[in-house]
Amino acid sequence: MSATTRRARQRAELKAMILDAARQVFIHDGYEQVSMRKLAEKIEYSPGTIYLHFKSKDELLASLVEESFVKLRAALEKARRDDAVETLRAGLHAYVDFGLRYPNHYHFAFMLRPRTVSSSTYKPHRAFAFLREVVRRCVECGRFRKVDVETAAQTLWAAVHGVTSLLITRPQFPWVRPNALVAAVIDNSIRGFLADAKPEPGRRSRAVPRARRAHPA
Repeated sequence: MSATTRRARQRAELKAMILDAARQVFIHDGYEQVSMRKLAEKIEYSPGTIYLHFKSKDELLASLVEESFVKLRAALEKARRDDAVETLRAGLHAYVDFGLRYPNHYHFAFMLRPRTVSSSTYKPHRAFAFLREVVRRCVECGRFRKVDVETAAQTLWAAVHGVTSLLITRPQFPWVRPNALVAAVIDNSIRGFLADAKPEPGRRSRAVPRARRAHPA
């Protein structure tokens, strides 16, 4: 191994160690409460060493977020199927599985943002682009009703993010079997957009009766 290759590997290993330490400290103490000096104490290096890899705490956080999204995107790509709806279903399950398997990565990807990020500068990551793309396929091939793709994609994301974040942050709640809960959330969310959606077997839709006008006493 050449000296250049060895230095590059050592640099990559140090950067990974900084990221691992930052992930733990940010989650334990809170992003706003952690300084670069405190992080340096955690990994027993000088603040200057960290600054060689990251110009600021925000840049460090951005690297953690990007790392988490890369992992998620890789999981979503494995969910592709020939059928658009089955790709969507498998992708939503992969999303939840990712969050439950890597709660710290999920925390950085979806539950932590620095105050400096505003709605005007926020750009959805490729992981959301995957969801939007599959929803568009479902509409274009006629499996979904003619719905607004962006609204449908955000609705589905809201549903799976809700169940994922609840299972992560509220483990003490007496949930039903997590797999059954996740499947129900995903299946019902998708069913609401299907072009040929039908009532569940044995159940008939009933009109909601009008409220009776109260008679004067």
